[in-house]
Amino acid sequence: MTAEIIEKYFSELTGEQREQFAMMDGLYREWNAKINVISRKDIDNLYEHHVLHSLAIAQMIRFKAGTRILDFGTGGGFPGIPLAVLFPECQFKLIDGTGKKIRVAQEVCNAIGLKNCEPCHLRGEDEKGKYDFIVSRAVMPLPDLVKIVRKNVAKESRNALPNGILCLKGGNLDAELQPFRRIVETAELSQWFSEEWFKEKNVIYLPL
Repeated sequence: MTAEIIEKYFSELTGEQREQFAMMDGLYREWNAKINVISRKDIDNLYEHHVLHSLAIAQMIRFKAGTRILDFGTGGGFPGIPLAVLFPECQFKLIDGTGKKIRVAQEVCNAIGLKNCEPCHLRGEDEKGKYDFIVSRAVMPLPDLVKIVRKNVAKESRNALPNGILCLKGGNLDAELQPFRRIVETAELSQWFSEEWFKEKNVIYLPL
């Protein structure tokens, strides 16, 4: 699976963005051999299962220039790095409590020349900044995530969607979403991406 799967759904990429996406395969293979951030058997699916999956958030919302986004529990840089490539005029901070994973994210950012992305070794409880959106990929149940990041959501909204959380999750989410059922929005990724893998995968939007 190559970076062409990205262009299948995001045809308006610049030459620089295409190059940045194309470089990810070699970089993640090299770093994954040293520090395991993607399961060994899944590295061949990097573009479908990690890069394109991260970009599902961009199908839910196109961030306006100047938007500030916190990637909570980024691991090796997902969904933050692919989103930072797609939205070069937005600012991304990527945090994770595991230092060696953040090192991988930092090295990938450096290698592809990503200037709008700041990986930090930090626990969510210790993050003090204010952001328009918090993004994450199945880090923890939504109620637990809300408790930690509510303090980090800025009051004033600048995008089409009010500020809040955008989360990538799979499987049955009924119990997890129950406390927020009046305000939460769920979108199935299969409406945007035709690959089999995206069935039963969702992006969850919770205004805060």
